[in-house]
Amino acid sequence: MNSPAKRGETDFMKLIMSDYKVEMIKDGTREFHVEFHGPNDSPYHMGVWKIKVSLPEAYPYRSPSIVFVNKIFHPNVDERSGSICLDVINYRWSPMFDLVNVFEVFLPQLLLYPNPSDPLNKEAAALMIRDQKEYEKRVIEYCERYAKPEDDGSTSTDDTEDESEPGDDDNDDEG
Repeated sequence: MNSPAKRGETDFMKLIMSDYKVEMIKDGTREFHVEFHGPNDSPYHMGVWKIKVSLPEAYPYRSPSIVFVNKIFHPNVDERSGSICLDVINYRWSPMFDLVNVFEVFLPQLLLYPNPSDPLNKEAAALMIRDQKEYEKRVIEYCERYAKPEDDGSTSTDDTEDESEPGDDDNDDEG
């Protein structure tokens, strides 16, 4: 087994041992879903999202593909595809990072500190700039509708099931 494949399996196991709920998509550790809870002290705190993770063959030298499966209202997340605009995952990735970093640092930071000046969701960015309270109200509405703890919200993506898998673009999104 080559070093990148071994590293991918090691990072996968570290993620499971960090008490994240992980569900393999196919056999193997290259594609899986992770249950992600919104960070406290944010309007996302009551949301629970299913995150699809796909590890490229060259992982950890190439970044994982990280996609929200259920909908989220956020300036840096494309509402339709679930792809994210986050420098550290898209083009500043380093082999020093691992999957636990993604879920314990990078995604919480994304939700705590949205960047409306570099949006994938222009509506969310404009609302955040124009009316912060209304933006937070919309975030909470999305959490209640699409990211409830008792259901992973996957029914909210039925309209994308017939299309290519979200995140198959290998993180080439702008952002």
